[in-house]
Amino acid sequence: AGIIWPESVAPFRLGLINLRPADDKCRTAADDLYGKLRGAGVEVLYDDRDESPGAKFAAMDLIGLPDQLIIGPRGLAGGNIEWKQRRSGARQDLPIDTVVARFAARPLSRTAGEGGAHAGGVVIFGAFERMVAFRYLRARRQEGFVSVIAIFSLLGIALGVATLIIVMSVMNGFRADLIGRILGLNGHLGVYGEAGMLTDFDAVAAKVRQVPGVVSATPMIEGQVMATGESGAASGAIVRGIRPDDLRNRALIADHIVGGSLAEFGDDGVALGERLARRLGVGVGAPVTLISPQGTDTAFGTMPRLKTYRVAALFNVGFYEYDNSFVYVPLAAAQVFFRLPDAVSDLEVFVADADRANQEGQAIAAALGGHVRIVDWQHANSSIVSAVEIERNVMFLILTLIILVAAFNIISGMIMMVKDKGRDIAILRTMGASRGMILRIFMLSGASIGIVGTVAGFALGVAFTENIEPIRQFVQGVLGVNLFSAEIYFFTRIPAHIQTVDVATVVIMALALSFLATLYPSWRAARLDPVEGLRYE
Repeated sequence: AGIIWPESVAPFRLGLINLRPADDKCRTAADDLYGKLRGAGVEVLYDDRDESPGAKFAAMDLIGLPDQLIIGPRGLAGGNIEWKQRRSGARQDLPIDTVVARFAARPLSRTAGEGGAHAGGVVIFGAFERMVAFRYLRARRQEGFVSVIAIFSLLGIALGVATLIIVMSVMNGFRADLIGRILGLNGHLGVYGEAGMLTDFDAVAAKVRQVPGVVSATPMIEGQVMATGESGAASGAIVRGIRPDDLRNRALIADHIVGGSLAEFGDDGVALGERLARRLGVGVGAPVTLISPQGTDTAFGTMPRLKTYRVAALFNVGFYEYDNSFVYVPLAAAQVFFRLPDAVSDLEVFVADADRANQEGQAIAAALGGHVRIVDWQHANSSIVSAVEIERNVMFLILTLIILVAAFNIISGMIMMVKDKGRDIAILRTMGASRGMILRIFMLSGASIGIVGTVAGFALGVAFTENIEPIRQFVQGVLGVNLFSAEIYFFTRIPAHIQTVDVATVVIMALALSFLATLYPSWRAARLDPVEGLRYE
């Protein structure tokens, strides 16, 4: 029975069939009706071939026009023609003038039917083009392979977009958390003495605090020791001497106390990283002994310098290096232990804007007269920050290849579709479809794969990123494998931070590649010669 086009997308409004083209009366009436309809703006497919009536009806049914006008000797004898409505099957004899008036009153609108690139730009793809394009995406049984390629192209783009969003978000989160923890514990600037140790540090700190933009300046002592617990377990550790009030003002430490209290920090009370305490086998209130590699010279030789302290608090900031190796000791006790009664290692300076640390450092140097050495956090951690940034860019380039491969799949699938639909293209061209319409039909078919794949990948990537830690824990529990070792990645959880700019870049890139992938196959389809397409039919 063929298809029946909706009026809004039918390639022609009417089909006009001359049953007896050899009959002068029929030919004259048909030509006259065709001219009147065309003059009234009605688009008509006129069939006056010297074929049997059955062949003409079959051709009109195959094309799928919703209304047909039939001119034959029997109807003309009464001054009428037959109007056949294919959707309802109704037939009606009408005078010629009535037919013209009826269809001229409701001509087919081509603003929605043909679409295309209007000057107004309201409709890019017309309803007719959309219908044909989406019909081509639903392959019939004999065209199953083309449909499989389209599905795999869609999945490839979706997985590529999702993977890029996930990886970029994790790299952003890793960088942000890494810098946040480094700055939260180490300060934005370090002020060092020219000879190594910084003397008269309280006066220097007072001058630094007067510099605009400086939030705090904290005297610090740092040194390496061997820490041991009651059980005899030992581990290397880093001692940081700091005044109790200054430590309590360190939000990253104060907000992550998991045992004891910083109120007990002072005198012989120290704060340990939770992982270090676990390795030493000590808890809150237990003694811990620190042994300095710089011993004390005696008549019997060099004796190791050691001191036993009481564990006042345990912290877990989520950064493996700090939780596994840091010991905070009161500044006065650290000065005694390291034999620095009137000096400190450096001043840790926090500024209002970490990104302006270099400029603030220059202002501090000018205020101190240049007799100090100042290192900002970018230089102190340049290797780590650069490594993360390089890895992020490399991962972006590598994972972009997934989307590129999917785009090539779209090209191959579209070329196969064009070859498979050669007969359909030829029929559409003979029915009056322009090259632009054919171009837009196949562009829309290919672009639809890219659009759906991009949207699916966007949704999958965002959803996965938002729930990446529960997913990791679930997979880790099922497989029984540690997928994110803190010893390797520094963090105890997978950090992820979605940035709108990165997501927009990935989505726009995927859509652009998908669109570009449709250009060549669509161009080939538009260039197809209708005669060649129907030569062997």
